[in-house]
Amino acid sequence: MSATDELLRNNEEFAAHPPAPLEASPAKHVAVVACMDSRMDTSAVLGLRPGEANVIRNAGGVITDDVIRSLAISQQQLGTREIVLIHHTDCALLDLADDAFKQRVEAESGSRPDWPVEGFRDLAVDVHWSIFRVRTSTFLAHRDAVRGFIYDVTTGRLTEVT
Repeated sequence: MSATDELLRNNEEFAAHPPAPLEASPAKHVAVVACMDSRMDTSAVLGLRPGEANVIRNAGGVITDDVIRSLAISQQQLGTREIVLIHHTDCALLDLADDAFKQRVEAESGSRPDWPVEGFRDLAVDVHWSIFRVRTSTFLAHRDAVRGFIYDVTTGRLTEVT
């Protein structure tokens, strides 16, 4: 059985007892941007239940144009007012050289990516850079309540980057 087949079987069990309907707007009016790392269960880390927050995940928790797009929709359509950014220790983007990665992709696929990889050397600096990107985006109406954190994959603790 493939991993996808197993996930579909899990969904059948889930759908047998579907959750109660929830509002589309997050109850806590918060959007979370986090890395996609499988070791980080964002809801568990923050004690979130379904319906409480919008969670946007990508490699590195990078503030890309698409993340800004998602945050703008979260704010304008769903009423979020706060933004929480979470990066983490032992991230695959830590010390990843953009050019070397693009060369590997090109060698394997035949095409060189035109998007930035956004590897970084320092977690705290990268969190600051993410906060800056959010706070200076003209597409976001609510840019004051933005806080950034580093999640320790070993201890499970969040440390705020100030």
